Formats: sequence, structure tokens, C-alpha cells
Amino acid sequence: MTELGEANAGVEQPAEPVSETRSVYARFKRVFGDAKSTTRPHARRNRLSAGDSVPYGGGRDPKGIGSVVDGLTSDLGWAASLAKSDLMLAWREIAGEETAEHSHPTEITDSVLSIQCDSTAWATQLRLMRTMIMTRIAVEYPDAGIESIRFLAPDAPSWKRGSRSIPGRGPRDTYG
Repeated sequence: MTELGEANAGVEQPAEPVSETRSVYARFKRVFGDAKSTTRPHARRNRLSAGDSVPYGGGRDPKGIGSVVDGLTSDLGWAASLAKSDLMLAWREIAGEETAEHSHPTEITDSVLSIQCDSTAWATQLRLMRTMIMTRIAVEYPDAGIESIRFLAPDAPSWKRGSRSIPGRGPRDTYG
């Protein structure tokens, strides 16, 4: 630095007077933005948000009725109920023809499928087939939410009502 520069180092220099044209330009730049940073109007028009609809644009193709109904059932929470009813209707295909002639599904309660059998022998046979039936249900009807199967034998006859019943406690032993 020169001697004059060293002497004036601690003193602020007066600012150059700003011309009127420069101040107007700076004001316009603040208000309207820089001309170099603005985009062209047609480029801005092509940028649309994801939810906007454009004729002949993507996502405007017609959809099949099956996909529309599937979307509706999942949105409304009907998938589990429909899967359970499909499972009940398809019991013949799941269990097989001969087995289905001697058993039928009665209800689904708390993720348990109840199957009514014609005899205790058929109930025992189906208990042995439980893993095969559960695997098939889990693969074909996962939305049904079946966790176990209960096989019901036919009910034993009740002697509490009818012509052979007697009022009271009934016959007891003679010692007491």
C-alpha cells in the first residue's frame, strides 16, 4: 500500500452517488425479479401437479370394471367379508367332491371356520386333513383371515325333552 492508502485505511470512503437509472433498475429487479431467472410462460404451463387432470395425458386411459370394483372394495373395507363369502361358496373345490358331500361350512367367527360334518368319522377324517385344507385356504383366500378350523360332529340326541323325559332330577342311585 502507499503512504496515502495507509493513512486513509481507518477512514471510510464516501459512497459513490448512485445514478437515477441504477436505482430504478434495482427497484424493478426487486419488484419484478431478475429477467435471467424467470422462466418462459409455456414452460411454466407444462409443469402441473400430480393431481391435475390433462386431456390425453397420463392416467386418463379407461380402466376395466374389475379393477374399479377391486379398488372400491379395498377402499370401503369389504375385501375380508367378500373373501369369507367366496371361501364358503368354494368349499366343494377346497375340500374335494366326496368330502364336500359329507360336510359343509356353517360360520366364520373370530377367524375360526366351523365345518359341520355328517358323522364323527367324517369329522375325524377332516381333522386329519386340517393342514392341507388350511394351506389351501391361506393361499387362495388370504384376505379371509382364517387362522384355524373347527370340525363339528353331529349333535348327540338329547333326552331332556320328548316323550321319554321325566320332570325333576331324574334317576339317581339308591344310596343317599
